[in-house]
Amino acid sequence: MDVKRDAQSPNPSLLTLLTQLPKVINKRMSEDLLGMRIKPYVVLGYIRDHEGVSQQELESAMYMDANGVVLLLNELEAARHLVRRRDPQDRRRHIVEITDSGRRALERADRAREGLEDEILAALSAEDRQTLRRLVERVIESLVQPAAEART
Repeated sequence: MDVKRDAQSPNPSLLTLLTQLPKVINKRMSEDLLGMRIKPYVVLGYIRDHEGVSQQELESAMYMDANGVVLLLNELEAARHLVRRRDPQDRRRHIVEITDSGRRALERADRAREGLEDEILAALSAEDRQTLRRLVERVIESLVQPAAEART
């Protein structure tokens, strides 16, 4: 995979490379490959991994506004991958739960994503992959932490 380089910037900045990376990945991580678009895939995975999550918690966890979350949930609900129920403890809250159909769709998408991940990271050793993961997690945490502190 060639990184685009132009004559004026033969050594692009790290930020430039980090901006190019999602574009390259998104081209390969298609709806055909996953069986769904990327955002619904990520949201459905979060719902699976966080049983009893509310719509409001999804907004915060996905760094999305309420309208964006509702649109994704509508799409996933129409595909019968999830259901929304009123929280019996607080009738204003909606709890989001994955369905068996959603679980099967997510398992297929996970297998496809794992294959793509192996392909994209083929040049990295297992140790390099772990290091990359830790570094990316640290960067995200450092960016999210000040925003969370500002809200409190």
